[in-house]
This record gives sequence, C-alpha cells and structure tokens, in this order.
Amino acid sequence: MELTGCGDREISLLLVDDEGIREINRRYLERDYATNVISFSLGEGEFGQINPELLGDIVISVERAQAEAAASGIAFPDMMDFLMIHGLLHLLGYNHEGTDPIQARLMQKEEESVFFSLLGYELCNSNL
Repeated sequence: MELTGCGDREISLLLVDDEGIREINRRYLERDYATNVISFSLGEGEFGQINPELLGDIVISVERAQAEAAASGIAFPDMMDFLMIHGLLHLLGYNHEGTDPIQARLMQKEEESVFFSLLGYELCNSNL
C-alpha cells in the first residue's frame, strides 16, 4: 500500500473459494461465474466520503489463485500478492474492463511496477 501512496488507508480482505466468489459476483455484479478477485470501493457513491481512510473491500478466491499460480508458474504467495495489488488498484480507480486500451495498459503497468518492487521479478504472464 505504501508503494501506491495509500499506506495510511485501510482495506478489508476476504478470502473465499470459487463458489464463494461466484456467489458474490452473481449477487453484486450480476455475473454468474467465479473470478480471481473482486473489489468494492467504499469511496464511491452518496456516502463515499464518510470515512476517507477506508478504501474498500478486496475479495480473493484462494482456489482460483492456486490454479492460476500453478498454470503460470508463479509461487502461490506471489499470486496472492499480485491479486491483492490488482484489487487495490481497482480501489484506487484503475480499471481494465470496459475501458479504453490506454487505461487498461496504465493499470497493467502500475501492477507490474508494484509487483516488481515488492518481489523483485517480472511477471511471466502479465495477462493474469
């Protein structure tokens, strides 16, 4: 969080299995499938400025993270770090879905930069 300039802010982290994240995805985003990470910003909407120290919630499917780590040759703890970085960047306003390619690439570059700063190596497959 320090590397993204929000070290004084807070997040909540929820670790679930594929069925758990699928239910959250279905209920709140109307997408009926499991995914690796979902973020919910607490800084948006009518009451978004009530507690500016709270960035939001990050939900990660541990089951999906294990499968993606194995498929891409990344150590499981590193994959969890990558997914937390990805979720955090969404909370900070970055987006890669339904946006122009420049915005998607900007997010990818930032997550690669933070990941490298933390772990010291480049991602083999940056399309995680």
